[in-house]
Amino acid sequence: MLILSIFPGIDLLGMAFELEWPEACIVRGPDLLWGGDIKRFHPPAGKFDGVIGGPPCNLWARTATFNPDKFENLIPEFERCVAEAAPHWFLMENVPRAPSPQVESFWNFDQMVLDGAVGGATSRERRFTLGVYSKRERPTVRFEVVLNALWPIGLERTVTSGGAQYKRDGTKYRNRKGKISCYGAKTRWSFDRGKRAQGLSEDFDLPPFTVRAKVEAIGNGVPLAMGRAVAKAVKKVLALA
Repeated sequence: MLILSIFPGIDLLGMAFELEWPEACIVRGPDLLWGGDIKRFHPPAGKFDGVIGGPPCNLWARTATFNPDKFENLIPEFERCVAEAAPHWFLMENVPRAPSPQVESFWNFDQMVLDGAVGGATSRERRFTLGVYSKRERPTVRFEVVLNALWPIGLERTVTSGGAQYKRDGTKYRNRKGKISCYGAKTRWSFDRGKRAQGLSEDFDLPPFTVRAKVEAIGNGVPLAMGRAVAKAVKKVLALA
């Protein structure tokens, strides 16, 4: 199984697939953290069984309403890469408000997943779209991530890409220019706390980055518990497809 991971960043989703599918080989595409440009990336056709990725979600995040022109929609680039790679399936992760990818000849299956409901430590919620290739009728499969009916009380508010946590207490947070960018008291995450919340090991590190950059990098990722639960569900679908 050869899987292409695009928009990898600190590729926690790819790590989750590697843990659940030791027989799979994850190939990572251009990394925005290191100056890669997805717009210049053209994957070869017919080489990959699957394509996974999470285009930047900033445009559809709740805080984007304060400065929507700052962010770009890169979901069309994900769609283009899938179309060019022509895999058997794809998986896209994004925030609940983001649109689902639309790729010709692929049938979409969507599910919302809460990290705490699959054994994770945070209240992060994401929508996963599994696309299965079929030129004819819709595949008779069911994409279902197993969720717990109950989850622990006191889940972390989630690690954010900005490295901050917001408590919904009505406080108006203003940026350096004085504009309101979020409602809620703001506190900074430590790297150790962020690693625990995302399910990473204590010895995980990103030596080239500052502490703040490290927190921001892992904050963009899919918590490992969530990623592993989704990888299991995808594997089950492919076994039945």
